[in-house]
Amino acid sequence: MTRIALVTGATSGIGRAIAARFAADRAEVFITGRHADTVERTAKELGVHGVVCDATDPSQVEALSRRLSSLDVLVNAAGGLAGAGSPGERSPLEVVAAEWQANLAQNLLGAVLTTTAVRDLLAPGSSVISIGSIGAERRGGSYGAAKAALAAWNAALSAELGPHGITTNVISAGYIAGTDFFQGGLTDERRDALVQETHNKRPGHVDDITQTAYFLASPGARHITGQTIHVNGGAHTTR
Repeated sequence: MTRIALVTGATSGIGRAIAARFAADRAEVFITGRHADTVERTAKELGVHGVVCDATDPSQVEALSRRLSSLDVLVNAAGGLAGAGSPGERSPLEVVAAEWQANLAQNLLGAVLTTTAVRDLLAPGSSVISIGSIGAERRGGSYGAAKAALAAWNAALSAELGPHGITTNVISAGYIAGTDFFQGGLTDERRDALVQETHNKRPGHVDDITQTAYFLASPGARHITGQTIHVNGGAHTTR
């Protein structure tokens, strides 16, 4: 039976790679993004369905849910490092408020809205996977705080959906090379420092996250739920 997967924020980086992995497994994949041109191009390249949707907009998310009749895998990959925009004539506190609101919206609210909109479409055996960050553990500022809240929400969501046979987990990614997360602001020195923090002395790759997501949606992971899975080469360890 063909699985149906929805991957938000899938026009680039981790989201795109995850969508491609499920498409390669012959799942029927729906991807979202905020810009029509990139959604259309990515959908055509991957051979999947593309839907323009801003995950922070309730009306757009509701419209997205109406495109689906059932769902086996939801991957909340939309998010990223959000800024406050140009200060303009805003006060310093207004700038801080804008930055925090933007990061909370992109990295927490979008996942909450999307999951809430489609939860009734998730059958027993389904999986919800959200992309977190090592920034939730240290030096993350407003972005890290939003990702920490994502993990806390996931734990509560697991308790709600677990009795229905639905697993929910967060993949907390460390430094992943080949993405535009730093938006061109990553210096060679900072990159080297991030690699040196790992135990295996290499940067993460999108495939590290992709394969983890694929496993969490597999039959072998049915007793893994409510967890934050750290994929960072040992840069942050747990016990």
